Amino acid sequence: MTKRAESKYKLDRRLGQNIWGRPKSPVNRREYGPGQHGQRRKGKLSDFGTQLKAKQKLKGYYGNISEKQFRKYYAEAIRLKGDSGDNLIGLLERRLDAVVYRAKFVPTVFAARQFINHGHIRVNGRRVNIPSYLVKLDDVVEVKESSKQAITVLESVALGERDVPDYYEVDHNKMTAKLNRVPLPNEVPYPVQMEPNLVIEFYSR
Repeated sequence: MTKRAESKYKLDRRLGQNIWGRPKSPVNRREYGPGQHGQRRKGKLSDFGTQLKAKQKLKGYYGNISEKQFRKYYAEAIRLKGDSGDNLIGLLERRLDAVVYRAKFVPTVFAARQFINHGHIRVNGRRVNIPSYLVKLDDVVEVKESSKQAITVLESVALGERDVPDYYEVDHNKMTAKLNRVPLPNEVPYPVQMEPNLVIEFYSR
């Protein structure tokens, strides 16, 4: 299990963007970064700084994945055929916590990780409690029977903040979700612009 050692919204303020698009984000009130030096005017970023920021933003969006695990996704992305940036996004969107979040079974990707860790999710009828588990096409991801009427799940399904992307097939009556195809970066509903090719450049240095 990846341990998140800092407040998730501090990521928003440090990057200066509301990366999850949530109304609770402090960026909606204070656009400057956290800490006593947060209001200092920032200079122009170097190429390295721009690439680092792109990496931190993408890594943070998916629940602040550990650096070791994120580097593994990079290694797999460049091994696969096709555009490495597209491959990287495809791998991240196949994570079980991303699928549970996209299906609106929970309100945040952090809640998705906890939900999976606590054994509330089945994949093809079998319990899976590993958030980084990679879902295959047409795998059936389901909330277990005793958790389908949980208040958190019902409130999340009714949440109007976001919609389910069309590359998923989701049935909120049965609480099931299926990944129909691996999306391209421009199909993923990020609230801010993600730049996976800059992430590839960062690790390729």
